[in-house]
Amino acid sequence: MSLSDRTVVVTGAGSGIGRATCVALSRAGARVGAVGRRKEPLAALCEELRHEPGDVMALPADVGSAAEVEEAVRALTERSGPVTGIVNNAGLARFAPLSSASLSDLDAMFAVHVRGPVNVLRACLPSLREHGGAVVNVSSVGGALAMPDRSLYGATKAAVNSLTRSWAQELAPRIRVNAILPGPVDTSMYADLGLTGAQTETLRANLIASTPLGRFGRPAEVARWITLLLDEDESGWITGALVPVDGGRTS
Repeated sequence: MSLSDRTVVVTGAGSGIGRATCVALSRAGARVGAVGRRKEPLAALCEELRHEPGDVMALPADVGSAAEVEEAVRALTERSGPVTGIVNNAGLARFAPLSSASLSDLDAMFAVHVRGPVNVLRACLPSLREHGGAVVNVSSVGGALAMPDRSLYGATKAAVNSLTRSWAQELAPRIRVNAILPGPVDTSMYADLGLTGAQTETLRANLIASTPLGRFGRPAEVARWITLLLDEDESGWITGALVPVDGGRTS
């Protein structure tokens, strides 16, 4: 696979699926704008990939801020040319029953999962309309399954699925929009759920038990599907799709 003609924005690039996607895109020759809130992981990523065929630019920004996103896209465009791909991967998970869930956590998840993709796509829309391209939203099986005790997280991911399908029709034929729905993937997210250590271990055990393939996914396994959906030669007739990459959890 070659994506050497692509300039791609990847949000949530400092860890997990976003980081793995930057690695895959860089190895495929793409010019990548790695967006994240923390400078240090982005700098480390750029250093790791400096000998790969592609080019990775660190773009510290909060996707919930339209102004910060616009500045990041402007800097990437000046260095690497018009944006022709977006990976809306930035995520935040806060799990709690409805009775004790924090509304500030709901606001934070909405800002990352819903406002973030809106901000990124709006900032890149003129370029995508002129040059064509593809958008991949990283949602979750939580947006398609019932999520007791995690309903607020699931609701924000269901919103991502709705945006994906609506944007696919609104922006066709120049811009393709698809979503990846990962199941449980082994990332640092599980250390920051707002749960106790024992609650997190119980959750992980339950997720494995409900996944037919009997394990967590790896970030690189999801990144492979993201890069496929960005590649016009591989997926040029696919738009509006919600693709589960979940070890069979939604089967």
